[in-house]
Amino acid sequence: MPRYYQWLGGLAGFWLSTNVSAFTLPDWPPTLELDHILVQTSLLTRHFDPDPEHVNRQKLASIELHNPDRWLAGAAWFKNSFDQPTWYVYAGREFPLWQVAEEVNVRAKLTGGLLRGYKGEYRDKIPLNHFEIAPALLPSIGVQWGRVESDLIIFGTAGMMVTAGLRF
Repeated sequence: MPRYYQWLGGLAGFWLSTNVSAFTLPDWPPTLELDHILVQTSLLTRHFDPDPEHVNRQKLASIELHNPDRWLAGAAWFKNSFDQPTWYVYAGREFPLWQVAEEVNVRAKLTGGLLRGYKGEYRDKIPLNHFEIAPALLPSIGVQWGRVESDLIIFGTAGMMVTAGLRF
């Protein structure tokens, strides 16, 4: 019997013996209750592989609506890497990582949504942008200190952005 069959059998056995509740989301579906609103802007952008065409001033403005269970929905407007106006409409979730002090928390965030704005000769600079609307998945790590929040967002293999905002 090939070695990978044994590996797949072990994986299937582990999966079947795992408690199903470990994979469920206890707060699904998300409640439509508003906990706070986050308004953000970009502070710094850097591309991992700089190109003379890249613009590092994104002028981001975003708004996120958060519920008490850490689910969120938002919209962001910014200038993309090629100075084109771009929209990102998304949903996601926050994941608490570490409480440094009473009002200082470190957390991760994962958002997914649709990106529109890479047009013309730059249409193929992001994957799956056949109709000038592309799916996007953005992980970030951030800190919240009272009403102030800041995030380090990684956008694929292209670069990163630091944002700051206020909770209301």
